[in-house]
Amino acid sequence: MTGNRAFRVAATGARVLTGAVVAGACVVGVAFGVTATWPTVVHEPAQAQVTPLPGDTVLVCNGDLRAVGRDPSNPLEMVSAATPELTVEGSSGRPESSPLLARDLADGGAALRLVGIVDGRQAPLLGATESASLAEADLSGLAAAPCRPPSIESWLVGGTVATGTEDLIVLTNPGVVPSTVSLGVYGSVRASSTVIVPAESQVALPLTSIAAGSDFPIVKVTATGAPVRAVLQSSLTRTLDPAGIDLQDAVPAAQRQPVLPGIEVFENQGDNADMAVLRLMSPEVDSDAVVRVSEVGSSTVVDEFTVPLTADLPTELSLSALSPGSYTMSIESDNPVLAGVRQQDGAGPQDDFAWVTPAPELEDDIYMAVPSGPNPRLVLVNREDADAVVQVASAPGGEPTAVTVPAGSSVSVDVKPRTVYSISTPTPVHASVTMAAAGELAVWPIWPAAGAQQSITVYP
Repeated sequence: MTGNRAFRVAATGARVLTGAVVAGACVVGVAFGVTATWPTVVHEPAQAQVTPLPGDTVLVCNGDLRAVGRDPSNPLEMVSAATPELTVEGSSGRPESSPLLARDLADGGAALRLVGIVDGRQAPLLGATESASLAEADLSGLAAAPCRPPSIESWLVGGTVATGTEDLIVLTNPGVVPSTVSLGVYGSVRASSTVIVPAESQVALPLTSIAAGSDFPIVKVTATGAPVRAVLQSSLTRTLDPAGIDLQDAVPAAQRQPVLPGIEVFENQGDNADMAVLRLMSPEVDSDAVVRVSEVGSSTVVDEFTVPLTADLPTELSLSALSPGSYTMSIESDNPVLAGVRQQDGAGPQDDFAWVTPAPELEDDIYMAVPSGPNPRLVLVNREDADAVVQVASAPGGEPTAVTVPAGSSVSVDVKPRTVYSISTPTPVHASVTMAAAGELAVWPIWPAAGAQQSITVYP
């Protein structure tokens, strides 16, 4: 009996000891498991890189220049002052064209819609620009603008309602349905208006009809129903003498680092304060914009200053400190800004003026059209840390010329009027075309190819 009890005690002790060991092992295992890296199961989603089929390349030209008030009995009537000359070429031949009627012109007129038909999976490159030179009793000077795709949203930066000016907002709808266009005016006076642009047509309205009393008005153009092409036609009269015309292309959006190539500063016998003027605005938020100006062909900054900007309030500054010459301007801001430079070649009658707007970044192949006009030059700006080699050739099939744009600098290249060029650059650059002669001044940015399709990632 005593032996059995001793055996039972020993067995029970063994079981307790074993349980304690097992329990301790479990505790250690749990503690280790919590701190250890657990195995994971990862399922990579199926994906594929797909390049959408490109559509036809569609460009919209500006059409007839307009004159207002030539009939004293009807001072608001618009008539055609000139039909511009078009220079156009495409990589697959001359594009198809069709008229977009300007129904509000008393004597008729039209803009052109240019269509480059897609070939397989390749959208054709198109280069098209219009220009017109006038020497009339009420309008004189040179105006030029590229043909561009329509857009849903854009900005017109260089408007004015000052005495002696006549600015017209020209809206062209190449689509097959009407477009409802909202115009929002930013300036010392805020205003808005809505315009219906019928399908396949063009309308225009005076800037004074929506921006009267506003200093330095900037107009936001928003289209619904169909995208539109927006252009600002400007003219200036001093006393009774015409003093310039301009066609200003719309800016797609505000930018953090806009680049403005092709600024010309001219000598003037009197006050130089108005020979070159910078206009800036920061939409929605306050910003500080740092402005740097360099001569074309040099990386040296000749002028640098900071401009504090109040949200939604345009401001202007004179560039009178600059000596006569050719310049490029770069702007850096903590928030996207809108920018433009107004330049003029004199302060008397028979002079001309032009607005310089930001040039977008170019990379890859494009077509560029140089229309009729005096002394055309291509200005290339390279903001990268390495030199850029840009191939420039007359299109189609011309022998290319290699143009080296040093890092952080710019160059100017003479080009021929009424010629279309192909430009190829593997390094990002910015570019504008300028034309200048006595009483004739025009400048416009070069845009990336329309209709190019980027690859997208598809997750089935």
